[in-house]
Amino acid sequence: MFKILLLQRWYDLSDREMDDALTDRISFRIFVNFSFNYDTPNFTTICRFRNNLIKYGLDKKLFNILKGQLQKHGLIIKKGAIIDASIISSSRRPRKSINLVEYTEEITNPLIKITYSGDVEAKWTVKAGKPYYGYKIHVCTDPHFGFILGGHTTPANFSDTKELLTVINESKIKKGSLIFADKGYDSIKNRELIIESDYKEAIMYKAHKNKPLTEIQRNINSKISSVRARVERTFGTLKRGYGFYRTRYLGCLKVNGQFLLSAIAFNLKKACIFAV
Repeated sequence: MFKILLLQRWYDLSDREMDDALTDRISFRIFVNFSFNYDTPNFTTICRFRNNLIKYGLDKKLFNILKGQLQKHGLIIKKGAIIDASIISSSRRPRKSINLVEYTEEITNPLIKITYSGDVEAKWTVKAGKPYYGYKIHVCTDPHFGFILGGHTTPANFSDTKELLTVINESKIKKGSLIFADKGYDSIKNRELIIESDYKEAIMYKAHKNKPLTEIQRNINSKISSVRARVERTFGTLKRGYGFYRTRYLGCLKVNGQFLLSAIAFNLKKACIFAV
C-alpha cells in the first residue's frame, strides 16, 4: 500500500487514477507486488490508507527512516543546509459570493462562523504583487546533492523568517554547519538565532530604502546564491514533476502529508540516480 502512495507521487495520480492504473499497467502491479489474479485496492481503500498514515504521524516517521538510510549509505552528508519556502496553491478557491442570510446571522450571532472556501485552513498571501490562496512549505535541503532533509507546512500567510529555526531543528542539522538562506530571511534576529544555536549563518543581504548593498555584500550574495540555487531545482521538480504546485487535499495536516510523501518519493528517485 505504501508503494502505491509512492507511485501516486511519482506519476501525479489521483486516487481514482491510481485505481485505474493498477488495473491496466503491468509494471505498476509488479512494483507493488500484486499478482495478476489478485484484486487490487480501490480508490477508497487507497484514500483511507493515506489518511490513517497521516493521522498517526507515520508519514513523518517513514520520511525520517528513509533519511537515516540515505545518510548511512553516504548519500546525505549533513554538513550544511539550505532553507527556503514556496507557496502551494489550494485546490479550492474562495467563493466569489456569500450567503447574505448567513452573513446577517454572523453579525447577530458571534458563534456562527462563515467560511468563504471549502479549504478553511488555506490563507491569502501576496508575492511579487500577485495574490495566492493556499499554503506554504518550509523546506530544508542538502547543499551538496539537493536531498530534502526536513520541512513542514503552514498556511500561506505565515512569515518565512519566523519558521527558520523550526525547520533547522526538525531537520537535525549538524552543529557548526553553514545555514544558507535567501534575503527573505535577512534580519538581525535570524542571524543571531543561527549563531546562538551553534551554526554558521550564510543569509543573503537585503537592500533597504536609502541603504543600498555594499560591494562586499553583493559579492557575498553572489556566492550564497550559487549554492542555494539547488533548492530552487528541488521546488521545480516537486511542482512540475510531482504536480505539487497545487494541493490535492484539504487542511494543513493532509497537505503536510502530501509534502512528506512527495519528499520521500523525491529522495528515493534521487538516491537511485546517484546509486547508478
